[in-house]
Amino acid sequence: MTATAGQISQVRRMTAEPTAATYTDTDIKGYIEAYPCVDERGEVPYTWDTSTDPPTKDTNADWVATYDLPAAAADIWSEKAAALAAGFDFSTDGGSYHRSQAYQQAQGQARYWRARRKTSTITLAMHPEPDTESGVSSWVLNMPEDD
Repeated sequence: MTATAGQISQVRRMTAEPTAATYTDTDIKGYIEAYPCVDERGEVPYTWDTSTDPPTKDTNADWVATYDLPAAAADIWSEKAAALAAGFDFSTDGGSYHRSQAYQQAQGQARYWRARRKTSTITLAMHPEPDTESGVSSWVLNMPEDD
């Protein structure tokens, strides 16, 4: 599945890029498709085929195309900030020019949209597993140690 025209136009609005002069629809589509999400039915965008070595990704035909648009917008704002990073403040002929404000604004927008990304979870596994005896951990916090 690919990003829709509606999603592309929404990211354009989120990034203040109303025309394709800087970012074409294909560029924005690439940013969007970099962030596939679990859909509303709990289907993941791809599955792992472990019958191959190394395992490969297979697309999930049941997945409804769902993307994290704020994450895509944050990447575009970060890229825009990088282009503005060389701007510097200067004063001349009684005027004061603060080019660094454009960089700060772009960084602020990147932080704004990054804070609105979809949440994700990870599963933590304890390694190495603690030694257990009868289901009781052999090490307990704040217990006196044997001499």
